[in-house]
Amino acid sequence: MAEVLATMVVGPLVSMVKEKASSHLLDQYKVMEGMEEQHKLLKRKLPAVLDVITDAEEQAAKNREGAKAWLEELRTVAYKANDVLDEFKYEALRRKAKAEGHYKQFGMDVIKLFPSHNRFVFRHRMANKLRMILQEIDVLIAEMNTFRFEFKPQPPMSMKWRRTDPNMPDNYVNIASDSRAKEKKEIVDALLGQGGNVGLTVLPIVGMGGMGKTTLAQLVYKDFAIQKHFEVQIWVCVSGNFDVDSLFETIVKEAKKNGYQMTGGSTMEMFKSAVSGKKYLLVLDDVWNREANKWDKLRSYLHHGAPGSSVLTTTRDEEIARFMGTIEAHKIKHLEQSYIEKIIEKEAFSVQAQKPDDQLLSMVGDVAKRCSGSPLAATALGCVLRTKNTVQEWEAVLNRSTICDDENGIVPVLKLSYNCLPPHMRQCFAFCAMFPKDHEIDVEMLIRLWISNSFIPEQKRVCPEDIGKQIFNELAQRSFFQEVQQDKFYRQITCKIHDLMHDVAQDSMGKECAAIDTKLSQSEDFPYSARHLFLSVDIEENVLNASIEKGSPAIQTLICDRSKIADVQKLSKYLRPVRALKTWQGRFLKPKYLHHLRYLDLSRSNIVALPEDITILYHLQTLNLSYCARLQQLPKAMKYMTALRHLYTHGCPKLTSMPPNLGHLTSLQTLTCFVLGTGSGCSNMEALKNLDLGGQLELRKLENATGADAKAAKLWDKKRLEELTLRWSDDNDKEAHKEVLEGLRPHDGLKALRMYCCSSSGIPTWMLELQGMVELELEDCQNLEKLPALWQLPSLQFLHLSNLQNLHCLFSGGAPSKFQKLKMMSLKNMPNFEMWWEWDRNEVQGEEQILFPEVENLRIVLCRICQILRCGGIGMRCKERSSGCGKLIALPKASVIKKSSGRDGAECRSPFPALKGLCLSGLDKFHRWEAVQGSLGEQVTFPSLEQLEVIGCPELTTFPEAPRLINVELLGSSALALWKCYLFECNK
Repeated sequence: MAEVLATMVVGPLVSMVKEKASSHLLDQYKVMEGMEEQHKLLKRKLPAVLDVITDAEEQAAKNREGAKAWLEELRTVAYKANDVLDEFKYEALRRKAKAEGHYKQFGMDVIKLFPSHNRFVFRHRMANKLRMILQEIDVLIAEMNTFRFEFKPQPPMSMKWRRTDPNMPDNYVNIASDSRAKEKKEIVDALLGQGGNVGLTVLPIVGMGGMGKTTLAQLVYKDFAIQKHFEVQIWVCVSGNFDVDSLFETIVKEAKKNGYQMTGGSTMEMFKSAVSGKKYLLVLDDVWNREANKWDKLRSYLHHGAPGSSVLTTTRDEEIARFMGTIEAHKIKHLEQSYIEKIIEKEAFSVQAQKPDDQLLSMVGDVAKRCSGSPLAATALGCVLRTKNTVQEWEAVLNRSTICDDENGIVPVLKLSYNCLPPHMRQCFAFCAMFPKDHEIDVEMLIRLWISNSFIPEQKRVCPEDIGKQIFNELAQRSFFQEVQQDKFYRQITCKIHDLMHDVAQDSMGKECAAIDTKLSQSEDFPYSARHLFLSVDIEENVLNASIEKGSPAIQTLICDRSKIADVQKLSKYLRPVRALKTWQGRFLKPKYLHHLRYLDLSRSNIVALPEDITILYHLQTLNLSYCARLQQLPKAMKYMTALRHLYTHGCPKLTSMPPNLGHLTSLQTLTCFVLGTGSGCSNMEALKNLDLGGQLELRKLENATGADAKAAKLWDKKRLEELTLRWSDDNDKEAHKEVLEGLRPHDGLKALRMYCCSSSGIPTWMLELQGMVELELEDCQNLEKLPALWQLPSLQFLHLSNLQNLHCLFSGGAPSKFQKLKMMSLKNMPNFEMWWEWDRNEVQGEEQILFPEVENLRIVLCRICQILRCGGIGMRCKERSSGCGKLIALPKASVIKKSSGRDGAECRSPFPALKGLCLSGLDKFHRWEAVQGSLGEQVTFPSLEQLEVIGCPELTTFPEAPRLINVELLGSSALALWKCYLFECNK
């Protein structure tokens, strides 16, 4: 049975050309003077082509070669027209900047910057290009009439989004624990039963794509019995890359990322130190390589753990499973009909405001049969049906779908799901074919790339970034994106694409998207037809030369991820039409060749300063300079880059100031770091006044600011700002710092506040107004003596305090109440910290309340230098310390928990009932688990504690009750006593 062809995406590209042809800038600056008739013809013919594209795409999806060839040619012509119209628009922006005095900013020959500055030369050259475009469109119109494509206008883009929260729950995972319970138990039992084996156990999970192999492996990996049995757990996704040495390096990196201690210089030495004498579980997800000799080589690297160490693999290939496995492979089963129906019901009726229609519910069984037990197919088909509300619409979908079985796989169902997307969403998803399979995609970067390529439809009074987020959320909800993960502030969201979905995208884009993640052995392997290219390996000069000689099509996107290209001078000319460019080879930039550029990522490059002529990039929307450690200054004429929307400057410690008149960039909505300089040649904080900034903002060198400057920034008016970092470089003037701090009051919806090196003796009066604050960090605030009543911040989850020399009491300001959501508390280098609160809890009558009911991670550590000395067994103290790191003697008073996971569900005492990880380091006087005298203080229970780290706490000799403890690390003079106590508790 023939597969369904994924619909080609051409309509959005032609729509984009149509919008550019109607831009008011072209008329305002008369850049098409003498070409008015051709301009009118272009604006008339493009809508005629758009009217039939929907029918042409449907014909191509039915494998009709004529329609497919016509669409391919139309796409080529549309790209050419896009470039031509982009040149017209750039010329309009150039004339606008010249009228505003931009040329006067340069002390160089203007001709070198603008080779097309002569209006007569420009008109002659562009008239020829426009005439050729019109001729090619005429040919396409004649052919579309021959093919008799029907008039089918494209549906308008819907702005009625069902859900905008990027934290998309995977509906299948909610059912997985039930549907895979038996299989999970079989695998867990098999792994636990290998404890006495001398050799390495390898257990493969095998099955067709989309059956849930990875989900089953995750259920096993997270099983409590597995976590307790294996002291080291490592998860690595292999996908197409099975270079043994590279894979082994990845395994070691993942182990290090998981916090396992390593020593030695070589990769092998580090691996041995991490697993020596320990049972480890290594998961190798998605193995494709059939070369048995490579697997044998890798297995020889892995023979260093304790007996019972195991490798769990997932693969689609039964032959791979046979030669890898040391015990019988587990062949994953098709899900039972009832579970498939549950998945379809959850997906198809997830947005129903009331009870689903009974007739549609009765059809779920028939739909489930189409999925042949595949959860991915059920999710995809359910998402398609979600937008269908009648029996007739459901029947139409079922009649169109190809049966999903072992022979055809589930790809036809996934292509059906893709074809049912609106055109602009198909375009956005298909673009993702440029990323390697299993690549972790930064969602913010992806949306910026969509915008730079004009894939986001324009909507009046709607920000394109917001539309991009909505498109991403919709695609994620329909399972086109998976493993959507985010940090605590939703700032960095990442995702992956299931490899079958990746195949669908690649099928739609053909050879227009390519990813090179393995070294090319010869120039013929280079994807010369790619317009969107992702590189994660170095490209040699001969490959680049061959590409230029072959006349490759105009490249639109080039992402150099950890790769470099030989002869970068040639690269500049090769990239003339590029819209989006990421590279760390910043020195090669020749802005006069990059007029089309919208997205430029030079993050982590070694540039010292950007060339001044980069300010002629009038189209540039995103400029990423983050973590450029040597960057010292920005171009002075940046005010002319009026299209700039996102400027990333954080992680640039040598940046001394911001360029003058930065406030002229009224489109700017992201500015991650603003450095206050001195003198007239830089911007002060008043430049921020009219900028609608969002996301994160760091203000550096605040010692150069006054209270009036701080108020002029109007931070309280920036409602989209989520994170604010305030950093001083010295701590000399207490009163000046206090005045500036008060003037920097943000809006009360701020999610994170960080303050460094502030000399004020108190906190700002507005801090407790931040009712939405999730994280608070205070560091090097040497004069700070008291903290406010932080429990009054209902959203606070993360509290970091570091190097607060004068703070002796953690919580003051009256009787404390419980911290409703606090999950993590880190206290570092606080030499005078000795009390948790000033108030005596014994004064209050009535039931004792738990102050820290949700804290999962607690770290109380000495300074980094002291920790290194202690860990190395050196009997020395840091020169900066006259006494121990902290006067703290105990944790807070333990509260009574009525329902415990401890002994027989009896009452127990715990200051942190939800605590999972505890680290105590360098606390010279710490000797009790509870801040009360008596025997009860030695019986404190940590019902949820899984990891305990105690380093250099010489007075601590008792061990807490912790029934779920998995990982214990003891270092320092008290280690032996604690270890004996721990063994005693275990034997009980």
